[in-house]
Amino acid sequence: MAVLVIADHDGAHLRETTAKTVTAALKIGGDVDVAVLGGSAAVAEAAAKIAGVRKVRHASSDALGHGLVEAEEAAILPLAGEYDAILAPASSAGKNLIPRLAAKLDLAPITDVLAVVDAKTFQRPIYAGNAVETVKTSDAKVLATIRPTVFDAAPQGGSASVEALAAGSAPAFSRFVSQDTASTGRPELGAAKIVVSGGRALGSEEEFKAVLEPLADRLGAAIGASRAAVDAGYAPNDYQVGQTGKVVAPDLYIAIGISGAIQHLAGIKDARVIVAINTDPDAPIFGVADYGLVGDYKTLIPELMAELAKVGR
Repeated sequence: MAVLVIADHDGAHLRETTAKTVTAALKIGGDVDVAVLGGSAAVAEAAAKIAGVRKVRHASSDALGHGLVEAEEAAILPLAGEYDAILAPASSAGKNLIPRLAAKLDLAPITDVLAVVDAKTFQRPIYAGNAVETVKTSDAKVLATIRPTVFDAAPQGGSASVEALAAGSAPAFSRFVSQDTASTGRPELGAAKIVVSGGRALGSEEEFKAVLEPLADRLGAAIGASRAAVDAGYAPNDYQVGQTGKVVAPDLYIAIGISGAIQHLAGIKDARVIVAINTDPDAPIFGVADYGLVGDYKTLIPELMAELAKVGR
């Protein structure tokens, strides 16, 4: 048996989600290879150092460098016959690629895998995370996205070989035009140890920034938002936490003015400690919070900032 893991990277650095997906792959059993699509040689070398990886296959082209999914599909499809399973982290890129591969191979993908029971049996969430179903596939090949927040990262110490992989033909239906990204200097939301999130109760984009940014900077935290806050224009889409946004599992999650809709709770259920601040004592988020503060954030956040200053944060 052989398993292929699609690496998750930003072009220059390998993300920890790759090592976590390797952990899931090792539970399936057999040899584990990693495909690095685009990215620098340093990304491939970092993947080769993950314990348990047999070899790294690195493809490079302009289209792959820009993350065009048609180019990724063209690089991976010729390899499909060599592997019994193809896995990717349940990131936006993984959720984009795996269903395309499944359609081309006439297979049913398994999404958001929480646990590997055996090589053909997996657990995944349903009903916005309120239940977990066990899925056993009868397909000859497994295609799955792995929820990395529930797997430990495979350790370092590997010495896998790195080989070149053909990039495949250029995509026919899309082309890269431009990319506009903002650098905040804060941790990446999906990997942050501390996340500070705001909801619609903050009232405006200006208030959202005025309240959350100083607190996040003080704590070294990433900033998140509820879907309602994103829909209202208070925060960009990549801040959204929840079933339709990013699933996070920080050591500390602070929710300010978030009522706790079911789709939002599905995205924070793996957080170690949840702190909720809301004026409504009956807000659903208090049902999952480890610590709840009922009151006006305009009073409570300045008090919190003052206490953090006392302890040197």
